[in-house]
Amino acid sequence: MTLLGDILLDDVLLKEQFVCDLDACKGACCVAGDAGAPLEPEEVPILERVYAQVAHLLSDEGKAAIAAQGTALRGEDGTWETPLMRPSGPCAYTVFEGGIAKCGIEIAHRQGLVDFKKPISCHLYPIRVHHTEQFEFLRYDRWQVCSAACANGKKLRVPVLVFLREALVRKYGEAWYGELMEMVSAKAAQRNPKLPSA
Repeated sequence: MTLLGDILLDDVLLKEQFVCDLDACKGACCVAGDAGAPLEPEEVPILERVYAQVAHLLSDEGKAAIAAQGTALRGEDGTWETPLMRPSGPCAYTVFEGGIAKCGIEIAHRQGLVDFKKPISCHLYPIRVHHTEQFEFLRYDRWQVCSAACANGKKLRVPVLVFLREALVRKYGEAWYGELMEMVSAKAAQRNPKLPSA
């Protein structure tokens, strides 16, 4: 574990490589699983506010799920999450373009219809945020549906913390991200010190 400010990081995050490969996974993270995307409490009223501008992009099944369950709901553990179209089915905000699952909220954002990009848990994935009494703990989440992204990251040699720069800055700010990258560089230098010149 590494502590930066009041954020605790899984050390795996300092060395893993990751770049989404939608052509390979087809957006499986929007479809697989038995629960919706985790939501921060402050995102619940945001989803309610932007829904009217997003709804026309969604499938009939997605809109029906939201009509029945709400724009957000409490999960089994009591935390907020997005509704699913059906048990162990796609997130209700999922739309399919060319056989690839995408976020309807993010499409609306790209079109300038809403000022909210998508839930931060989706933006940060494969990082998952856990809360303790003292810290937020950032954990690297290994999921088989992202195996292509792991392979793509290794091929392109892109660290997961670089791939997720926009999401991490959105969540914690430019200054914290700058400190994070300085720390990563320092740890890399410690692991691989330059050999003294002859």
